[in-house]
Amino acid sequence: MARKNTVSTNPPQKEVTGRSRGLRLERTKPLFRPIETRPDVIVRSVIIVDDSHAVRKALREFFTAAGDFFVCGEAENGRDAIEKAQRLHPDLIVTDLAMPVMNGFEEARLLKQLIPTVPVIIYTVNSSPSLEKEARLAGASAVVSKSEVTTLIATARILANKVAA
Repeated sequence: MARKNTVSTNPPQKEVTGRSRGLRLERTKPLFRPIETRPDVIVRSVIIVDDSHAVRKALREFFTAAGDFFVCGEAENGRDAIEKAQRLHPDLIVTDLAMPVMNGFEEARLLKQLIPTVPVIIYTVNSSPSLEKEARLAGASAVVSKSEVTTLIATARILANKVAA
């Protein structure tokens, strides 16, 4: 859900950070963190899905630096992404294709059924016309190569603005 320079007063949420010797480790963090933008900029929320922590971190930095996106959640596989999307109601989801547990095609297919208005961008190393066709049949809105970060941000803006219109 797009917001215009707002900071949530929602209570903090707990996020599982891992397991240590059978214990579930959690940390509390705010649902939304303060952002600094111009008053005329609409900030769109995005969930980043990739099994690589380094890729998620880099994408979070790119989207944050863009100024008109806020990363409201991250997931390391499609199943976690679906759970977070249903809870966080993002404006956009950027997901890897090849992941354990549930891949990007399966994730896009289920997301299209559950929350059809949220665009899904498949962000992958492998990009070809046949892959793009399969992704669209699965419910993805676009496919962007991982070598094209600027194209990813531009595509995200186009898709987020279409939904808002």
